[in-house]
Formats: sequence, structure tokens, C-alpha cells
Amino acid sequence: MKTQPLTWLQDPRSAKACTVIAEVAQAHDGSLGMAHAYIDVAANAGADAVKFQTHIAEAESTPSEPWRKKFGWQDVTRYDYWKRMEFSPEQWAELKRHADDAGIMFLSSPFSLEAVDLLSKVGVAGWKVASGEITNTPMLRAMADTGQPALISTGMSGFEEIDAAVELFTNGGCPIAVFQCTTQYPSPPEAIGLNVLEEIRNRYARFDCGVGLSDHSGTVYPALAATALGVDVIEVHVTMSREMFGPDVVASVTSDELAVLTSGVRFIERMRAAPIDKSAAMPEAAPLRDIFLKSVVPRLDLAAGTLLAAEHLTTKKPGTGIPANRYDETLGRVLARSVKKDVPLVNEDLES
Repeated sequence: MKTQPLTWLQDPRSAKACTVIAEVAQAHDGSLGMAHAYIDVAANAGADAVKFQTHIAEAESTPSEPWRKKFGWQDVTRYDYWKRMEFSPEQWAELKRHADDAGIMFLSSPFSLEAVDLLSKVGVAGWKVASGEITNTPMLRAMADTGQPALISTGMSGFEEIDAAVELFTNGGCPIAVFQCTTQYPSPPEAIGLNVLEEIRNRYARFDCGVGLSDHSGTVYPALAATALGVDVIEVHVTMSREMFGPDVVASVTSDELAVLTSGVRFIERMRAAPIDKSAAMPEAAPLRDIFLKSVVPRLDLAAGTLLAAEHLTTKKPGTGIPANRYDETLGRVLARSVKKDVPLVNEDLES
């Protein structure tokens, strides 16, 4: 089932040039109600897409899978945790319908062939390849067979593995975006890698590749910086509160911060879409120039015929008379008529 493609692939001329993805991941902690609540959080904050992760424990993991970091008491093994994160196909379909009703794109990263099959039936706006799945060739091939857009995270890979994934999807005719991603929770400023964004754009330019930043800093700053650099897609983890439970909270922005982030992205887009030519006249500044710039004014009342010298003149606001930058050329001129103290001089006050 194919659904609406990602915004950045619809119309690159759109005023909304950057797609903002709110990554829920496991923030719902296995609660379907909480998962639905996060859809509303993402939509209300102005995000373009909400993204989950579709885990089917039996299909993706083994009981011996180690913890990345043990963070709770409820789950004895990592396998148990993935099992608790599962939703049924019907529940995934409900989440998709909710996203549609909220006017936000629905995404979920699959972690098995079975998850790809499930999400193909539910319908996603595109595929998100998690950093740990970039070498999972059978799963990537199943995604590419759908022809849908693919968003490729690269947090655990160098360019050799990224090249292979890009080739797989583009050979399948899939539009792609490649994300600079640092799989460090939370990511410090030194690990963000904004320089890689341009490297990605240049390396895959022949594929008309979108460029994304998947950020785990837990702040709004990298996303805003990347937007200013012209990135096409932003992805950030979201949490309702920093007091929530789960492994990703430290690397997430809060719902309020997500609203600030999306507002900032749109503000930056408008700035980038409206370049200013400082060499051209700025008629909108004319009223302000009269208020804030200064004019040449007499220090005292002066009679007609006065030869103007430095002791006669100064510069004061408003800027409605002879401009202050013509002060030097006013010296040595002769007054054509008498003038009053603090009344800006005009050209007619001077003999020609």
C-alpha cells in the first residue's frame, strides 16, 4: 500500500522545504494509548511526520541479545523488552489512521522482514532505515521493492556501507535521503558532524539525494543549525517530559521544545527564501532613516552670509536635512539665508 510521499519529495519549491520528523521510538513504553498521545504531540507541535519503530521480537532478536544499557527493572532481557514494545497489526493500523486524521505523515522503522511486510500493509509515507539495519540487505531489498522513498540513517557506518545502501535503493528506483546521525545518547556538540551534511549532498548528488540530520543531542540547536545550512529532513526524538521513563529520554526534546524547533525551522526557511540585496535601494528603510540618522545643524542662530566653520555646526537627529556624512563639505560654505539653532540645514540654506 503506497501513501503520500514525504514533503521534501513532493515539491522542492514549497515554502516548507524541510521535513520535520518527530521520532517516538519506544517513548510509548509499550502503551498503545501513549503511542496515540504522541501522535497528537507531534501534530500539535507542527511536525510533518511522526515516526515509530516496529519491533517483532521473534523476528528480529534472540534471547541472548545484549543490552545496550540496562535502564529498568521490568524486562529481564533485551528480547523481553522488544516483546513488550510490540503492537498488533490492527493496532498499527489504528495508529496510521490516527496520524492521517491528525494531518501528519506516518513512519515507522522496521527491524525485520516481518515488520516490513506489516508496515507495507498498514501504509507508511516512506521507509526509515535505522542505523543498525543499514547492512541488513534482505530487509533493505524488501523495502526497495516497494519503490517508496527511503530515509537512511548512518550512525554506525562509514561511506562504504552507506554507498551500498544508496545503490540498493536507487537501483530500485526509490527516492532517497541520507541522514548524518551520531548514535550517541545524548550526542555532545563535538559529535554532531554538521560538516558531513555537505559531504553527503556532494557524494550522492547524481541521485538527487535529500540530506537529513537525525539528532540525538536532546536540544533544538543542531536541527536549527542544519536547517540554516539547507538540510532537507530533520529527525529528533521526542518525550513529553524529561521525567518520563525510557532509554531515549536523555536524547529527546520535550513536546514544548519540539514546538520551538518546528517554529524555528519555518522561520529559518523564510529567511533563506528571502535573500537581501544590500547593494540595492531599501525603500522600506526610508522612514527609519529620517528618524535614526543625523543631519548637519547649526550650534547657534546664524545670519545670512556667514562663512560656515566647525564652531558653527554639529550633527543631530532627525535625518531630514543635509546628511551628517556631508558635514565636511558643508564647512566653508556661505549661508544664503539666516538659520536657527538646532534646525537641520537643507541645501537651500547654502549659496550655490
